[in-house]
Amino acid sequence: MRGIAVLGLVFWAGAAVAGDWESPARGSQLRGDLLDALRPLVEWQLGAPVEFVVTEMRVKGDHAFATLVPQRPGGGKIDMARTPMVLREEFDPELAEGGDHVEALWVKSGRQWVAVHHAVGATDVWYSWEPICATFRDVIPEACGGM
Repeated sequence: MRGIAVLGLVFWAGAAVAGDWESPARGSQLRGDLLDALRPLVEWQLGAPVEFVVTEMRVKGDHAFATLVPQRPGGGKIDMARTPMVLREEFDPELAEGGDHVEALWVKSGRQWVAVHHAVGATDVWYSWEPICATFRDVIPEACGGM
């Protein structure tokens, strides 16, 4: 019985840390505000129009993190070889694993969300870096580990 109580306490503590953020519902004002703040940056890279499929979104206080799949309206796949970032030679689609994902970090400034860091088609966990973890650890604890 004591072992079950200890196991339950360990599980509860882990769940409290892992789920200590909000996941804004589809169609919510907060989710829309976050995606609208990021959209122009991603459209600069992938070409307009872009909509997002949210894989995961976390918000805690004035910080937010999301993993997203960009697509054309209606679910159309983005042809990476024809995107502005490839045409400007800022991205080599041959080196990336498809490029069909975006990670982003936001900070709330007053009443507005600002996308302060993002990456399209990253092949590493670029946000697992001490300067980023110093600010965003509350929404990406697993990426920050012991930093």
